[in-house]
Amino acid sequence: MKLAIIIPYFKITYFNDTLQSLSNQTNKNFKVYIGDDASPEDPKQLLDKYKTILDYKYQRFRSNLGSISLVQQWERCIALSESEEWLMILGDDDYLDESVVASFYDNYNVFSQSSNLLRYSSKLLNTTTNTISSAYLHPIWEDAKTSYYRKVNSLTRSSLSEHIFKRDIYNEFGFKNFPLAWNSDDCAWLDFSNNKPIYSINDSIVFVRISDLNISGKTDNLELKQKSQLSFYKYIITKKHNLFSRDELLVILRRYEIGKTNIKKLSVSEWFFLFVYYLKFFKIKPLKKMFKRFFKSIINKA
Repeated sequence: MKLAIIIPYFKITYFNDTLQSLSNQTNKNFKVYIGDDASPEDPKQLLDKYKTILDYKYQRFRSNLGSISLVQQWERCIALSESEEWLMILGDDDYLDESVVASFYDNYNVFSQSSNLLRYSSKLLNTTTNTISSAYLHPIWEDAKTSYYRKVNSLTRSSLSEHIFKRDIYNEFGFKNFPLAWNSDDCAWLDFSNNKPIYSINDSIVFVRISDLNISGKTDNLELKQKSQLSFYKYIITKKHNLFSRDELLVILRRYEIGKTNIKKLSVSEWFFLFVYYLKFFKIKPLKKMFKRFFKSIINKA
């Protein structure tokens, strides 16, 4: 068996949709691992309905780790799995169309030696508006940095559930621990790709739910999401700049500057950081504009 589907479980509201979609797979060559994050909503009765249909392992953890570090909850759920070569982390409110696993095996010989990372097309299911988006499609082969830069420019979307990655590459890089794990998946795709392109399957769909029960749909966590986004921009600027063009880096650097400025006036050390990287990614016009903003900030402070 090549594929493990790992579900970090906490909310039961839409969990049946997730399990039903797995039981509907036309290819059953996968095992499901469910890590219960000390949820107050016991799923065992629901899981009993699927015990003769799905090959799954269920583990209830004693502590609620996801409220402290969602990445660490993912890690202990992955640790439940056995020797499967490829891993999918599926949200407990997301679901798959019936062909997702079949298309993994149908395309296996195409991507298995050439890529560490597979993604499916996705649709957003918004429970507030009760709407389903059009499918987000991707180039069959695409560099991870190009994919992320499309996301920066709102030309695509990306999340954890629609990706499958190699266990070996996960063991090598792991997930970075950003607040709410809000950008931990984005960062992982840059790491996990490891100079190989992402392979996309567009004729199978992962449905990603947006609701007030999950991090994506909540509005009381916007400050932490912003903190995560800025931390990830800084990580790209300082650690991953070799992947991006100068123009792309200047766009990300400006986004970082705007985000920091929206929170509070920048300190001298923060301006110095910006100066160093505007100089490193040198283009005269962006550098001059940065200096104008700096002097304007000094004048307004006086």
